[in-house]
Amino acid sequence: MPSPEQLSERELRVLEAVIQSYVETAEPAGSQTIARRFGLGVSPATIRNTMGELEEKGFLYHPHTSAGRIPTDRGYRIYVDNLMRLSPPSDHERSTIRAEVAGARGAVEEVLRRAAPVLGVLTQELGVAVAPALDRIVLERLELVPVASDRLLLVFDLRSGVVRTIFVQVPGAMAAEAVQRVAQILNERLAGHTLEEIRRTLPERLRDAETAGGSRELLNIFIAEGEGIFDLSGDANSLMLGSAQLLADQPEFASNARMRDLLELTERRDLLREALAARRRGGIAITIGGENLDARLADFTLVTASYRAGDLTGVIGVMGPTRMPYDKIIGLVEHTSRLVEGLLA
Repeated sequence: MPSPEQLSERELRVLEAVIQSYVETAEPAGSQTIARRFGLGVSPATIRNTMGELEEKGFLYHPHTSAGRIPTDRGYRIYVDNLMRLSPPSDHERSTIRAEVAGARGAVEEVLRRAAPVLGVLTQELGVAVAPALDRIVLERLELVPVASDRLLLVFDLRSGVVRTIFVQVPGAMAAEAVQRVAQILNERLAGHTLEEIRRTLPERLRDAETAGGSRELLNIFIAEGEGIFDLSGDANSLMLGSAQLLADQPEFASNARMRDLLELTERRDLLREALAARRRGGIAITIGGENLDARLADFTLVTASYRAGDLTGVIGVMGPTRMPYDKIIGLVEHTSRLVEGLLA
């Protein structure tokens, strides 16, 4: 990880100016522009030499079609860690977030479905959120609903207002009494435990249940296939995204190829869910370009903050090009995560 000790005070000031100029204009910054806009007290020639030194050290990049320079991932990292001054959300931004999110009824997913898009609108990036891992959510109630001769709909009513449904295959039509009896047994023996606990102890909890006929046959399906039935870790509903159009309007995605890459990325919900879920450990997390473990995210920055809902943790934040106003975005992400946490308390 680069450190500011590698750079002189002048180099740090020039690097900061180049980044601020590029973030604002999306145009490579030249020495004349930096000298005119930022009042560094040195000549354009000195700034040009300093920019050359920063390029040699890997903090700036010189596009071959331009005389100006743009920041590298290493340059952004120095800026975020050592030069940036955080800009707290304005009163208008705070009230906008609260007005949108406070309308949710306390269910974690409804809160996140409102929070991710409004965060995207305010930052002009792609708002993202991941609900808490379902493994640690407590099951409150189950329902079994016949939907076809060979299928039952299993409805999970989980704590924090989370509801999930899956289909369970059965050998043939089940009598309504048998289905009701099995649902009663499942609720008596599984409610009040986390999905992780249920998977681990399911055979022991169900094996001695008193059943007969069709209900025994159905209960045996749950005993044999319980590990898969009660595994919702790959749940597609756990990832919420704002509008990708906000990113599409940015200069980085002006070309058709870059636009296709963006659309493909937003459709890869498994990739984004995995990248975000790994950030539940706490606090603000910022990964810039090549710092992302997956090469498909190498042109993007992820700024996220974790939130807590009881014993559970999730993630909310934004994804955008590495050229972003970090000082503003970090403050908005942190504020939104605290607001979400307060609504779920």
